[in-house]
Amino acid sequence: MKLLIIEDEDSLLRSITDYFTQEDFLCEAASTYLEGIQKATDFQYDCIILDINLPGGSGLQLLEYLRKNKKADGVIIISARNSLDDKIAGLDLGADDYLTKPFHLSELYSRVKALLRRKYASNSNVIEFNQLKLDLLLKTVTYSGQSLLLTKNEYELLLFLLTNKNRVVSRQAIAEHIYGEQTDNLASFDFVYSHIKNLKRKLKDKGGDDLLQTVYGLGYKLSV
Repeated sequence: MKLLIIEDEDSLLRSITDYFTQEDFLCEAASTYLEGIQKATDFQYDCIILDINLPGGSGLQLLEYLRKNKKADGVIIISARNSLDDKIAGLDLGADDYLTKPFHLSELYSRVKALLRRKYASNSNVIEFNQLKLDLLLKTVTYSGQSLLLTKNEYELLLFLLTNKNRVVSRQAIAEHIYGEQTDNLASFDFVYSHIKNLKRKLKDKGGDDLLQTVYGLGYKLSV
């Protein structure tokens, strides 16, 4: 899962980033309004953790901009302000949750997981598509009841395809989801083809021959 943390307090930013990285999230960080809005506009995230007080602007303004521009990334506001008006304003602008500082990182993690369950798995830990099941909590995948042994990148790729099922995703979008802002440093996207090839083979071995489709010239999609 891909996470953007927009927070100007350096020690808290590092703590959140380190914690979620240990939980196998791909984490990217921003410490100003302009940096945050640029990353949130240029890339797609499963969840954005957003502070209200930022150098150069307000987190609420940033959230309003994202929602006006149809960005559907999940958003959890974190703020030192314990004001009911701020909470109402944030939720009315489209935030999914609001957490007041100080907080335990374990509580933030639980709220992120709850957001992802609501967003992708209908309040369950399991995303199901056809005979394919992916458990967000256990990080396991089965097809027709048979376990699929996937690498970390293959798991992230399958999860990305599942959350975009029946839609074509490009090789660049896949690269950005797996490697984030490091994508610009890649010489090519050939690794995407290798991951797709391995994933297709593993699905075929379990009977899911036609589940993962290549749309020539455009990308790939998960479709029945």
